[in-house]
Amino acid sequence: MQFTSVVDLLYWRDVKNTGVVFGASLLLLLSLSMCSIISVLSYVALALLSVTITFRIYKGILQAIQKSDEGHPFKQYLDQDVALPAEVVHKYSDLALGRINTTIIELRRLFLVEDLVDSLKFAVFMWILTYVGALFNGLTLLILGLISAFSCPMLYEKHQTQIDHYVGLVNSQIKDIVGKIQAKMPGAKKKAE
Repeated sequence: MQFTSVVDLLYWRDVKNTGVVFGASLLLLLSLSMCSIISVLSYVALALLSVTITFRIYKGILQAIQKSDEGHPFKQYLDQDVALPAEVVHKYSDLALGRINTTIIELRRLFLVEDLVDSLKFAVFMWILTYVGALFNGLTLLILGLISAFSCPMLYEKHQTQIDHYVGLVNSQIKDIVGKIQAKMPGAKKKAE
């Protein structure tokens, strides 16, 4: 079985695989917005069990009628090793631990005001997030992010020249505005490049 890379999924290289991944992910997120995670996981497990039990009974009846000895229909999957290798678990847990420790150190630095400017930037960011949180809940943001992840790369690929042109215009306008603000503020002169 060949696994499709994330980039191929986001750029819709294989429409069938991308449709399945996008549809299943969107259905899961929409289900989570309507029901609790326990209910959603229970319904998904029941649906999967219904399919596998029905298929197992169907194959058993087919074997009895045809008097064949094919064996268990899921034998190849039951024989596969699904245990996680210890070295892979250690590798990813070490990576996660490193990121968690880095985040804790950074949060300590921000909350204990080691650098006033960085702490003020963080405070402004948190203040903006309060407004985002008032407008959307986390699940809505995940749904919007999923839809954007599957639509923006394809749109950018089709209209790359126009988007690059307008992004360049916006960047030049922002640089002009920042330059004007820095020129008017005492002590905020532009650093020599």
